[in-house]
Order: sequence, then C-alpha cells, then structure tokens
Amino acid sequence: MKMAETNVVLDAIRSRRSCRAYKSEMVPKELIETVAEAGTWAATGMGRQSPVIVAVTDKAVRDELSEMNAKIMGTTSDPFYGAPVILIVLALKKRPTHVYDGSLVLGNMMLAAESLGLGSCWIHRAKEEFESEEGKKILEKAGVNGDEYEGIGHLALGYPSYEEKPKAAPRKPGYVKWVD
Repeated sequence: MKMAETNVVLDAIRSRRSCRAYKSEMVPKELIETVAEAGTWAATGMGRQSPVIVAVTDKAVRDELSEMNAKIMGTTSDPFYGAPVILIVLALKKRPTHVYDGSLVLGNMMLAAESLGLGSCWIHRAKEEFESEEGKKILEKAGVNGDEYEGIGHLALGYPSYEEKPKAAPRKPGYVKWVD
C-alpha cells in the first residue's frame, strides 16, 4: 500500500521524527499557540474534549518538571533534551476515553510542530508526575485541579539543534492486515 505522493498532511506524517536535541532559543508565543491549537482539534470520545494543555515556558517550572521526570525515570539527565517549551497534556479521569483523547492531542501537536519547522518529542511519566503533591501544585498555578486530571504526556518543543533529521526506519512488512 502506498500513500498519495503529494499532500502536506501526509508529507508531515512521513517526515516527522522525535527530536532529542534542542537549541535553547525560545519559540515565539504565536508558534506555541498554533501547536497547542492543533491539539484542540484532535478527535475526542463523543466530542467531549476531555484534555487540557498546559504550556510551560517559564524556565524555572520547566526545570522543576525535568527534575521530577528524571527522578521518576531513575536518572539525573534532562528527559526533555533541552527543549525550552513543554506542553503538558492532561485529561479528565472521569472520561473513559481520556488516555486516547490525550494521545490524539499529542499526535496532532507533533504534526503541527513538524509543519512549522519545530522539533518535538512525546515524553512519558506525566501520570506519575501529576499524581504527586509537587506536580499538583504546578497544575494549580495553571488553574488545573490535579485530582480531576491524569497526566497523559509532555510534548518537548523547540528548534532542533541538529542539521539533519534522523532517517526513518523502513516500515515493517505486514504492518497492515486485511480482512477482505
């Protein structure tokens, strides 16, 4: 099966790679807003829009999140790879589709970042971070009740510091199965 040859959405899907090295340069607010807005257009269960996105551009808060995430991971290195912006996706725990809803938000934002020439990488451990009292205090600053929301993931966002994007691995044979 072969995707259409030229289409901006399909091109972004094919070219997007997880970025694991960022410049320290801050992304303009307008671009962050564009990426976040793309997340708001993700499909959600019954259109209930269970996710919220918390945009973190404050370096002290970003560094606090990095430290918390690294501790959960059992390391001292920066799990956000130096990205200056972190977009946190959370979703209402009471919605049975909340994990799927938040995952689609992250996917939309990664594709939007790609289309804008930004690097992005989905970073896990948001669930554990925001179940902690320390994490809930961070959410409180953004007006989010940490008892009602579950952390789905972080999107590290910024300008890639490498010249050339990593090549994609070939798609595995038999990825798509058919029932005709």
